[in-house]
Amino acid sequence: MRGLGTGAIRPGGAHKAVMAAVAAIAALGLCLTGCSTGGTGARDEGPAASDPVVAGAAKPSASPAKKEPTRLDVVKMVKDDPKVAKTVKEDLKPCVADEYPVDVSYGNVTGGTANDIVVNVMTCSDAVGLGSYVYRMENHRYENVFQSEEPPVYAEIDRGDLVVTQQMYEKGDPVSYPSSEEVITYRWSASHFGVVSSTRNVYSNAVGNSGTPAPTGN
Repeated sequence: MRGLGTGAIRPGGAHKAVMAAVAAIAALGLCLTGCSTGGTGARDEGPAASDPVVAGAAKPSASPAKKEPTRLDVVKMVKDDPKVAKTVKEDLKPCVADEYPVDVSYGNVTGGTANDIVVNVMTCSDAVGLGSYVYRMENHRYENVFQSEEPPVYAEIDRGDLVVTQQMYEKGDPVSYPSSEEVITYRWSASHFGVVSSTRNVYSNAVGNSGTPAPTGN
């Protein structure tokens, strides 16, 4: 055994050396193809599960719905409206703090893309209607398309139509007891309101009166 010396190859040693060399060459080939930044090896197939994901462009969120004008916005709208009578604007003042005597209704009465606004301006003391108005969205702004300024008047939306009530007083009638009222129903057609129906209600003069004659002195 001593004749083998340190430089001799043991039985089976040549085979092991060849296998080691083949493994080294294979490892070197994998490094050249997979480890190179410019290679087209396995990493080109996509990032590994542990690799961070690059965030893409954020998806556009839905545009928020445009808010309807608030009561204070509507008050300003009426005050800035050149069609509104000066007397109505002068009476359009806060009753208490910033509470204005206006009733505001939002709804579709003209068939537009946005809700219409029906405004009733009243007195603070007895809520007598001074003026009724309808504002419609046109060219991205609200436009006055209807108004009635013969007090007492009140407008409202009824099943898609505009209903305006006009109270009639005779001489001596108290504010709480008009002699009659006229109810007119309007419907939007193309670019304006047209009268659909008109009803007049006449009230009894006895309502609200006791009928008892005032006492007389001796």
